[in-house]
Amino acid sequence: MTDLLQQYGSDLAIVALDQLKLSFQATLTRVWAPCGQTPLVRVTPQRDHVHFYGALEVRAGRDAPQQTAQVTADFIRLLLLLFPHRHLLLLLDRAAWHSGPPIDQLLDENPRLELMYFPVACPDLNPQEHVWEQAREAISHNHTYRGFQTLVEDFDTFLNETPFETSFMQKYAPAILCEL
Repeated sequence: MTDLLQQYGSDLAIVALDQLKLSFQATLTRVWAPCGQTPLVRVTPQRDHVHFYGALEVRAGRDAPQQTAQVTADFIRLLLLLFPHRHLLLLLDRAAWHSGPPIDQLLDENPRLELMYFPVACPDLNPQEHVWEQAREAISHNHTYRGFQTLVEDFDTFLNETPFETSFMQKYAPAILCEL
């Protein structure tokens, strides 16, 4: 990463990529309640779900049907369009759909694209995971929806209208720079 930063400077976009499966099933988390009053959360038998792909530009802190290498490659192509004149360093976890022939082909076709993988079993390192956490806390944890589409729309609106601050570069840039 040191070479990339030295070579491209502000023309390098550093983006953390991740996916989320949003289910219509109620998701529960800790909640305060008066002593002796158990909070109630409505549970639906529906098993509807949708996958969200997210990418967080870690310097600025802003922010698919199935999770496959092809869908990931297509999403990365969209990111390349969003950063048309910049080199792109993607920070990825080691999910199976983050590698394979579609990703290899994409790398061969795009010399301005670099991939860097987070260590195994370290989701807290990925800033995009913190975005999902904030969205679930605000929209789906301990909340009930009568319709799945309303849940998806509220989740999407939250993701698109909320600025997400990250201290990723301050915390990890020196370690990343040493690794590369």
